[in-house]
Amino acid sequence: MFETSTKGTILVIEDSPTQAMHLQTMLEQAGLNALVACDGELGLQMAEQLQPDVIVLDVQMPGMNGFQVCKRLKGIPDTANIPIILLTRHDDDETIVLGLQMGAVDYIPKDAFADAVLIETLRQMGLITPEE
Repeated sequence: MFETSTKGTILVIEDSPTQAMHLQTMLEQAGLNALVACDGELGLQMAEQLQPDVIVLDVQMPGMNGFQVCKRLKGIPDTANIPIILLTRHDDDETIVLGLQMGAVDYIPKDAFADAVLIETLRQMGLITPEE
């Protein structure tokens, strides 16, 4: 159903079509294969099937929120080791700590610097190679 190479693959789980399209375009321009799931359930299915290198996960989504998705991904043996980056409008200390406790490796607030921080985080993870 979902076919792709898993090298340099980022799964974006984001319910806002505008945000999802923006992230997908930005990640593809950085040389990555970016896939989008519009909700937590589809994101879980895609993560299990595709085994992406990283998951970029929105916290505030209808139905299953990002914390619930993160917890479920970390509880599934096939997806437990996939790094998860939470990307959200919530940037209070309690929310950040909760996200990290759920198993996220990073927490990026959606602000004017979010795109640059996400790209730099992926570069530090070795998924984006520096331009020569």
